[in-house]
Amino acid sequence: MDQIKTKFINNPDDITRELLEGYVLAYPDQVALAAENIVVRKNPKSEDKVAIVTLGGSGHEPALSGFVGDGMLDCSVVGDVFAAPGAQRLFQALQIMKREAGILLVVLNHSGDVMSANMACQLAERAGIKVKKVLTYDDISAGIGAPMDDRRGLAGCVPLYKILGAAADEGKSLDELVEIAERYTANAATLAVAMRSCSHPQNNVTMTDLPDGIMEIGAGQHGEGGGGRKPLVSADETAAEMVDLLCRQLQPKEGSKMMLIINGVGATTHMELNIVFRKAYKELEARGLQVAYGRIQEILTVQEQAGFQMVMAILDDDHIDYLVNKASNAPYWTTIGK
Repeated sequence: MDQIKTKFINNPDDITRELLEGYVLAYPDQVALAAENIVVRKNPKSEDKVAIVTLGGSGHEPALSGFVGDGMLDCSVVGDVFAAPGAQRLFQALQIMKREAGILLVVLNHSGDVMSANMACQLAERAGIKVKKVLTYDDISAGIGAPMDDRRGLAGCVPLYKILGAAADEGKSLDELVEIAERYTANAATLAVAMRSCSHPQNNVTMTDLPDGIMEIGAGQHGEGGGGRKPLVSADETAAEMVDLLCRQLQPKEGSKMMLIINGVGATTHMELNIVFRKAYKELEARGLQVAYGRIQEILTVQEQAGFQMVMAILDDDHIDYLVNKASNAPYWTTIGK
């Protein structure tokens, strides 16, 4: 315990259990613990509608459990800090969520998450549980046009939870939801920039050595290096470079309807995030693109890392409808609907 002096925690081994306990105590009308490390909606939807489930390590709050709630996720399975939950824990959640309509499992493209998902789906199939999975792979730090397998999942998963939750509540079938998700993921891209790394809360070890005055475009979800180190420049210069890279990946056509989200990753002020959004919005506008959905929020953090993730997508009309017009009531993503 003596080495942990930078965070308000107790026993490092109890972090995940205690943070989830605090979370459900704070939002008892929206979420509950169905079992250890399994967060579910307090008010389950009817079993004739597909359940939306995800998994991932803790340490990125409010992701991913902050988006469990009416109109979004039905269940989040939580691993230890920066670690995927085991296949047995995920299989337990799939058993809890079992229904005739089926389960859609949203998996971020990280090796541990994918391995647990594949194993749990095999167990579910043997147990007669109908489940399909979709992979999110929005990170473009591996290079423009890099193969899907080389692209990590970043904050682009969160608007997908909103889209799928709304579509599921509308009564879309499991196959229809897979198609909606695959259209979104094929046209979504995220790029992260860091100017100070984070430490691991269980051992206080700094994840990446990032010198003062240096920023890294392409930083990973756990502070991994992205290979794009350069001297720190202004908000406008940073935003313009990132918009250009994301547009080179997505290749939007003039008039395309875009999503633009600036996600703070832990230690960057909302003042800075607003300034970055301003420039990114103007850059898209100058390209003849329409920002149909915008958001500035910490939706997926990396402990005390300083920087942000810029999330962009080319949206179809149904995606916009589900994002904008449908109500949701998750603790960290509430919309009134129209």
